[in-house]
Amino acid sequence: MKIVDAKLIVTSPGRNFVTLKLTTDEGLTGLGDATLNGRELAVVSYLDDHVLPLLIGLDPHRVEDTWQYLYRGAYWRRGPVTMAAIAAVDVALWDIKAKAAGLPLYQLLGGASRDRVRTYGHANGAGIPELLDSVRARLSQGYRAVRIQTGVPGLKAVYGVHTTDESGAAVLHQRARPLVEDWDTDAYLRHVPAVFEAVRAEFGAELPLLHDAHHRLTPIQAARLGKDLEPYRPFWLEDCTPAENQDAFRLIRHHTTTPLAVGEVFNTVHDYQALITERLIDYARSAVTHFGGVTPLRKLFDFAAQYQVKAATHGPEDISPVGMAAAVHLDLAVHNFGIQEYSGHSALTGEVFRHAYTFTDGHLHPGEAPGIGVELDEELAAAHPYEPAYLPVNRLQDGTVHDW
Repeated sequence: MKIVDAKLIVTSPGRNFVTLKLTTDEGLTGLGDATLNGRELAVVSYLDDHVLPLLIGLDPHRVEDTWQYLYRGAYWRRGPVTMAAIAAVDVALWDIKAKAAGLPLYQLLGGASRDRVRTYGHANGAGIPELLDSVRARLSQGYRAVRIQTGVPGLKAVYGVHTTDESGAAVLHQRARPLVEDWDTDAYLRHVPAVFEAVRAEFGAELPLLHDAHHRLTPIQAARLGKDLEPYRPFWLEDCTPAENQDAFRLIRHHTTTPLAVGEVFNTVHDYQALITERLIDYARSAVTHFGGVTPLRKLFDFAAQYQVKAATHGPEDISPVGMAAAVHLDLAVHNFGIQEYSGHSALTGEVFRHAYTFTDGHLHPGEAPGIGVELDEELAAAHPYEPAYLPVNRLQDGTVHDW
């Protein structure tokens, strides 16, 4: 079998998605997700100009070899653009391989280690009353774990908290120019424990609650927040400080027993080495789409298992159903699975990307369709072309661009 065609489909059924489609001389096709939110066209160029010409004539069954060829052969390694491009190829090859075998992908990864994949959903609100309503909504949808985020008193907008326009429609954070949000760390640190207290008072001690700090804290601020949240027993505190600073997690771990999750901005195992071997985190949060595909993420999770660190694949709305499907197959197969982020997609996205995975009673299952179980409606995708979009930028009250 040989690859005879490789093309990219860029579509925006509410959000921008970049999809790679590989076709073989035996008529099998494979899909891979190459979406990098806010930098989508950089990955398109990387693939179109530098990678796709190399794929023609290759044997699609040689998944590991092709991954090494693309990663090592370019000399310039790592980085989100490179790894998103490699991920698209890797997932498309796994899709073809599983279709050729007539099996769902998880069967090629060793079969199921569980019957279904536990998820958490996003609950948010401008204030605590709106957040409580959002938690109720997520529970009514079947979720059994929720990430809780609210606005901060005195701040106009906070990332992770949806706002609405005059008509009541949700305003996406993704904009044609970066939305500027203001930030006050002290106000945030004062507010978050009260949020957890209110949710616990309303919903009890059993409901798993997660929280994302979006990299905005210094190590000592993160340690303080983790310690302040201990009475409320969070499932985890996510991205509490910029993840590039692995040494920072030694300080945080020393001061709090709150479980820590990190990794959505990581794209190779090298980003995790100290965090895993020193047991400084509890959950590895990388995405199939941004980590180079199923091949390296499976290796990361197997490595993490030796240190009792669990898999918790990143799964926001800006990863397409192709990337989500690949993640759910991997979740079902790996032994040290923890939880899967799942915020769902719009109805239109589901029409463009028809998928076999299902969401029932707070859990996902990848389905039994051969491959990853996603089919792309190219005609409908073409009816929703790419729209320039960016994630927000945070500024402190004095106007400084904020990272931590």
